[in-house]
Amino acid sequence: MKTRAFFSLVAAATLVVGLSACAPAAPKTPTGDGRLVGVALPTNASDRWVKDGDILKAQLDRAGYTVDIEYAADDIPTQVNQVSSMISKGAKVLIIAAIDGPALTEVLQTAASAKIPVIAYDRFIRDSANVDYYLTFDNFLVGQQQAWSVLNGLGLTKRDGTALAGAPVGPFTIELFAGSLNDDNAYFYFNGAMNVLQPFIDSGTLIVTSGETKIEQTATVRSDGTAAKKRLVDILSRDYPRGTTIDAILSPSDGITRGIVTALKGAGYSLATGWPIISGQDPDVDSVKAILAGEQYASIFKDTRQLAKIASKMAVTLLQGSKPEINDTTTYDNGKKVVPSFLLKPVTVVKSNVTSTLVDSGYMSKAQIAL
Repeated sequence: MKTRAFFSLVAAATLVVGLSACAPAAPKTPTGDGRLVGVALPTNASDRWVKDGDILKAQLDRAGYTVDIEYAADDIPTQVNQVSSMISKGAKVLIIAAIDGPALTEVLQTAASAKIPVIAYDRFIRDSANVDYYLTFDNFLVGQQQAWSVLNGLGLTKRDGTALAGAPVGPFTIELFAGSLNDDNAYFYFNGAMNVLQPFIDSGTLIVTSGETKIEQTATVRSDGTAAKKRLVDILSRDYPRGTTIDAILSPSDGITRGIVTALKGAGYSLATGWPIISGQDPDVDSVKAILAGEQYASIFKDTRQLAKIASKMAVTLLQGSKPEINDTTTYDNGKKVVPSFLLKPVTVVKSNVTSTLVDSGYMSKAQIAL
């Protein structure tokens, strides 16, 4: 993934625009015969994955199939055992949001031997020829949107990356955070973000004071907020002596952002003076409140309700003996094959469009996010 061809990624970002509106609808009337669909999700400690599981189950139940949903508490051996158990129970399709894709190689071979198709759900699975389909959002675009949101907060560009007339010359200090190295999506997010930020770094408009600009330096184990907090505390104590501050922080997820916010508060940062512009992803109630309060500037919204509905439709289509709809056949090379994929388009959420994007769509209510 570290050597992904830039132009193929950009082509994928272009291809997906507008296609999400054509996404296949989930089945509305029972057509199934009770056959088992196995759904392996990483954790139920996140509202996001719980919602995904609920929708997947409801859609597949409605279509007339039996569903086995398991959450692995972000533990790799647990997820491997859960998938193995689903195969033993006779699952006819597997939907997997992997904690560590390569760790599933052996159990996916077992699935292939039993002729069980596998849908990688939102997290890419590398190093296996036994991944049949991938369903996700345009993750290179997610990274670009995160970077554009940071630049927008600094007054350098619009939210879509368009340059602003009279933008400040800087320089601005920035620190970079990436996701977990065992999450293939982390590379897409980081590469997309650096595609946007690198010209500003090269020109001196942005300065990474720590000097840490590679994904290996900026990665956050399991995207854990506590690990992100520790790294930022170390950076602040080492690279930002009294009187110097961070102007912006690239964060790939809201869980990491929460750790960042905690570290900043502990270092004496306040909203009244010098609070950095911070990005994120996968807004939940707490992160939306943080956006409204000014602690977090933006989050990238991936409407996982649509993701879960399309995954259900793909599973039903496979169970009916047909091939599911895809819209990308070039981008996602997992080292063994190019995995046919369906990509959805993410949306940048800032304070001004929280209501129109999240509340009006029914994703969350005004009461939930009231400060």
